[in-house]
Amino acid sequence: MKIEDFMLPCPIKKTFGVECLGCGSQRAVVMVFQGRFTEAFHLYPAVYTLLLFFFILGISFIDKKRKYENVLITLAIINVVIMIVSYIYKHFIH
Repeated sequence: MKIEDFMLPCPIKKTFGVECLGCGSQRAVVMVFQGRFTEAFHLYPAVYTLLLFFFILGISFIDKKRKYENVLITLAIINVVIMIVSYIYKHFIH
């Protein structure tokens, strides 16, 4: 069995036949953990900010003394911008 056998299918792509803003994120995360950093970025440019977001989110559950809301909101906004720009580039410009 390959790791791809355990990945969730995109319901938007499955229903409408069009990739969503998150399509490719699972494969990109797997590529990061395989050490294929450049390929992961080319597949899904928001992969590194997304991983950083989830890392800090995890820390926020452990470290209750500090406030992480501003950092998480900023990273969420950065992620959304990267996702939209890369989606437009991938589907309409490239």
